[in-house]
Amino acid sequence: MNFNFHMPVHVVSGEGAVARNSTLLRTLGKRCLIVTGGSSAKLSGALADVTAALDLWEIGWSVYDGIGPNPLVSACHEAGIVARSVRAEFIVGIGGGSPLDAAKATAIFAANESLAPMDIFQREYQNPPLPLVLIGTTAGTGSEVSPVSVLTMDESGRKKSISGADCYARIAFADPVYTHSAPFGVTVSTALDAFAHATEGWFNPHLSDPVKLFAVKGLPLLWSSLVWLDKNTHLPDPKMRERLYYGSLYAGIVLSACGTAFPHPLGYVLTEDFGIPHGRACTAFLPAFLARGEQFEPARAQEYYQVLGTDREMLVGVIERLTDVSCVRMTPGQVDRYCARWEDVKNFRVSPGGFTAAEAGKLLTELFVRETLIC
Repeated sequence: MNFNFHMPVHVVSGEGAVARNSTLLRTLGKRCLIVTGGSSAKLSGALADVTAALDLWEIGWSVYDGIGPNPLVSACHEAGIVARSVRAEFIVGIGGGSPLDAAKATAIFAANESLAPMDIFQREYQNPPLPLVLIGTTAGTGSEVSPVSVLTMDESGRKKSISGADCYARIAFADPVYTHSAPFGVTVSTALDAFAHATEGWFNPHLSDPVKLFAVKGLPLLWSSLVWLDKNTHLPDPKMRERLYYGSLYAGIVLSACGTAFPHPLGYVLTEDFGIPHGRACTAFLPAFLARGEQFEPARAQEYYQVLGTDREMLVGVIERLTDVSCVRMTPGQVDRYCARWEDVKNFRVSPGGFTAAEAGKLLTELFVRETLIC
């Protein structure tokens, strides 16, 4: 049995988590920079709650709201410059996965003035990142509790991640109420992302027993919500929002310990070149991933379906309807270029049976290279 597990984030959860625990902010400094996207922090009410808490303890704050979807490295670098200009002693990230991932990079840039934008991928710098507080407004990435930050390189438009103990938040305020304002499409895609995290981790050869407990807890919460989302087109009620959010955090802990498998790097190209939202882009490859799980890890696969209380046919049907990438079409040349990116990829090595660039090319060809396109 394997009992390895470490997660240093102080998670404070429940409705009103920020207001009830605002004194924790006093331990981090007297000035901070809030990193957000364009609207979710305001619409969710999280920004108002955070600034009220900061004002209560006379902590100075400024806002950087230049983070877009699939955050650019340049935006994170700029936010780091702003943080130094306002003499921020800690960073607060508010939003979905993009602002939270960007806040992790901002904390690194803010503490290391000489670090050029692309240098962040070298993972070598002199000073530790500024302390980080994360507050999620979607139920998907689990970035609040993971040491991963997925960034987009400006020149190539490719997504690339950084990870490590220095990317963990010091504090995560986990209030499901902040997810209530997420639109239906965002709710679906982020739920799919969380489900992919827990599923990919389930088949990881290094899955430890404590981490597996989080997967066992999170997978049914996410699956039951996906079944509901498959049958409805209106927004879920607060109870389901809560199940989705806590399910995404459990999945985020699995991600933190195990990382992802081949659906994630393959999903990146669907986001980069075809505009498919990240969660849907990853689950486009989940049926093929589960097929490999059944082939190479049959005992794990059987237990997986038992935990969900479903079978493969129903699961794949729900995933494919919610994912719907039927309008994606690739050329053989595109497939070849993608495969050139995937030599000796860790995500492939931890996939069931291992996975190769050649197998990735075959899968992309089967799914997306075709003579006609019907949407």
